[in-house]
Amino acid sequence: MSSFKERWNIKSNWQVFVIIVVFAITGSSAAYLSKPILSLFGIIKGSVSNWVYYPLYIILIFLVYQVLLVSFGFLFGQFTFFWAFEKKMLVSMGLGFLVKDKKNPNK
Repeated sequence: MSSFKERWNIKSNWQVFVIIVVFAITGSSAAYLSKPILSLFGIIKGSVSNWVYYPLYIILIFLVYQVLLVSFGFLFGQFTFFWAFEKKMLVSMGLGFLVKDKKNPNK
């Protein structure tokens, strides 16, 4: 537990627990919600090739996950942690331009 607290700059064990719960809920929810979203667009597993369905499903899970992570983080009172986590993840994937700091444009 102490390695999590040091790495993530967290003060209490309760906060670590809440963060782990948010990660679990977010992952499960993203996977659960992606199938109905695909079906809204008429993309159903049996109606399109698996070579089309699964890449779209994985991309959609990723997009839904990003939104849900910050949303659930807010609901559980950990918005600051998850917003910083989200920005760091997007920057590491080369998508840092999406969360560019307005106050310091060099960051």
